[in-house]
Amino acid sequence: MSGAAGQDGVPDDDAPRDDAPDDDEALAAAWGAAAGDGGIAEPARVLNQAEIDSLLGVDGGDAGGADASGIERIISSGLVSYERLPMLEIVFDRLVRIMSTSLRNFTSDNVEVSIDNIVSLRFGDYLNSIPLPAMLAVFKAEGWDNYGLMVVDSAMIYSIVDVLLGGRRGTAPMRIEGRPYTTIERSLVERLIRVVLADLTASFDPLCPVTFRFERLEVNPRFVAISRLSNAAVLARLRIDMEDRGGRMELLLPYATLEPVRELLLQQFMGEKFGRDSIWETHLAEELWGTDVDLEIVLDEQTMRLSDVMALRPGSRITLNTAPGAPVTLRCGNVSLFEGRVGRRKSRVAVRIERDLPRPVTPHQ
Repeated sequence: MSGAAGQDGVPDDDAPRDDAPDDDEALAAAWGAAAGDGGIAEPARVLNQAEIDSLLGVDGGDAGGADASGIERIISSGLVSYERLPMLEIVFDRLVRIMSTSLRNFTSDNVEVSIDNIVSLRFGDYLNSIPLPAMLAVFKAEGWDNYGLMVVDSAMIYSIVDVLLGGRRGTAPMRIEGRPYTTIERSLVERLIRVVLADLTASFDPLCPVTFRFERLEVNPRFVAISRLSNAAVLARLRIDMEDRGGRMELLLPYATLEPVRELLLQQFMGEKFGRDSIWETHLAEELWGTDVDLEIVLDEQTMRLSDVMALRPGSRITLNTAPGAPVTLRCGNVSLFEGRVGRRKSRVAVRIERDLPRPVTPHQ
């Protein structure tokens, strides 16, 4: 060996060795032979970054510069799924019908209002998806002490301005992008928003009394943070067509705003307020008339001590304070219905009803 040795003939570890690579290969071969013989277990295989990215669904191009971890990607990519609110769909259907009439009166034009869809999403995701330029109106639900958001897109803004200022039919409104909205445009759109909020208030009236009051008008989504970005909300997309003109309006209500009436919105229907089912009422009335009830004849009522009651035995005699021929009371449950007299009809004991007793008045719920 060319390496230096110590005084006892053992190679010095600090001395340079020219055959170090050969020794490494020999050690590697010995390690592999030992592992193959079952003496030493093979070490666990470690996944590289590319394999980890493929398991998490990360593209190879984004793997190197991705800042979010796999768990964060899974959480952020999940869809927002919340309980359906059947009554809220009925409220929005009423809103469409009411808006069709009110906007015809407001614009003196043929207006058709339709609802595209109703979806649940995160508030932050919606703010990032608003197509700009647009006007964002913040309104307050005074009865629920919370806020909502209404978005009017650019096409609807220019269409309503063109209609209210006397634009001719059949000509598309001129759109000038890249400039802030003027005071006249903001004033006209604010009038439109107030009309829609009044219609929304009327749509909720059969369900519960609430007033939606206009707060402010913004053009930057950063200034309409009425809820936390991660909170859920209900979004209704409305389409408004005025012959050759029109646009979209979007109405967003956070679930926190609807929380005071959540129990009402979860109902399937409200027959007593949204319409009466005469067929069911007739069937119920017919079944009630055929119901069997038990009538009790009260000859006398006495108050006795518990010791006297416990002392009663078979053969004990209780004296009634009712004279023969005296009137008796007929009851159904705890309700006194009639007053009559006890007699005999052929071989049966009978009671002849002489007058009705006044029913107790129950407070209206």
